[in-house]
Amino acid sequence: MGLFDKIFRPKAEQVKSDQFWQTFTAYQPQFYSVAGQVYEVLLVRAAIDFRARQNAKLRVQITGSANEKLRTMAQHKPSEFQTWYKFLYRVSTILDVQNNCIIVPVLDEFGRITGYYPVLPSVTELVSVNGEPYLKYQFQNGQVAAMELSRCGILNKYQYLSDFFGENNDALNSTMNLISMNEQNISEAVKQSATFRFMARVNNFTKAEDLKKEQDRFANTSMSGTGGIILFPSTFADIQQIKSSAYNVDQAELDLINGNVFSYFGVNQKLLQSLATADELDAFFNCCVEPFEIQLSEAMTDMTFTGREQSSGNRVEVTANRLQYASLAQRISMAKELGDRGMIMRDEVRELFNLAPLPDGLGQTAPVRGEFYNVGDEKSDGGEENNEN
Repeated sequence: MGLFDKIFRPKAEQVKSDQFWQTFTAYQPQFYSVAGQVYEVLLVRAAIDFRARQNAKLRVQITGSANEKLRTMAQHKPSEFQTWYKFLYRVSTILDVQNNCIIVPVLDEFGRITGYYPVLPSVTELVSVNGEPYLKYQFQNGQVAAMELSRCGILNKYQYLSDFFGENNDALNSTMNLISMNEQNISEAVKQSATFRFMARVNNFTKAEDLKKEQDRFANTSMSGTGGIILFPSTFADIQQIKSSAYNVDQAELDLINGNVFSYFGVNQKLLQSLATADELDAFFNCCVEPFEIQLSEAMTDMTFTGREQSSGNRVEVTANRLQYASLAQRISMAKELGDRGMIMRDEVRELFNLAPLPDGLGQTAPVRGEFYNVGDEKSDGGEENNEN
């Protein structure tokens, strides 16, 4: 038994589809995983990795009482195969590379959901099984499985033509080609700078055959790249060294090429090199992390709970502490300004600095300085603390 058998129970392999599930558009509801062309470009991979590392900092928690076993397990990891960091990192990476990410439930022998796992099939199709929509997966090793659409979570970007799936990254192809050509140009320039080539005028040849032989000998000697010393007889005149000058992209053009990648993924050079300010990090949070957080919360909630369970308060919440993007000076200022006015509790102040909560619930109090009490409020004899949260 392998990972495939653990995630997709035998029933998932026996599903027989009737046809494609009919959508509003004329396009077939399916998408193919590309061979990773986008992820093989250095700058693109750096941008995707940065986004994934930031999204992997999110916290996932399940609220409500509909599935106590799942809620208990999810406090530590999404399944027995991954940690939350690895799960979130991979979901973010697949989403950026493919513009689609499929999350399937890990089921027990009774068909109850016990975890989550992101899959990367080579082909994903939306098919009809007895009139119900199913997602059918075909993997690179030839294995095929299917699962109800309602039990799967779909995240996508650039959704336009398809009713269910996002577009591909073809819009980035021209930029990736420019990056590739520039890298090849630099590589060729380094190779050419390490070789010496010459040209000369040949004298005293009356036969075309003799001239051709001498040209070939000269070319083999001066351009073979084997090194050594070249001796020129009197038959050669006007000997000159050939100097190759490669075209180098100037900084303005290079910034334009890199800017296309940065705009496509919502990052910049400072973010990738850990030089961004707190305001720049906060802007990245608003632009990239929050949309990912919202979409993942909704997808996991819908695949986990029915509509009735959701109306009773059962949810999968993906949240982030925005203060993790604030500078140390900003955190200290917030602790000073809010920590003594009863607006945040001691444990929340400690969380600003990545400190553990105080034991025995001591941190669940909100200190209040005397001048911030309302008129008529009485202080407790034990000190200036408001124990009401």
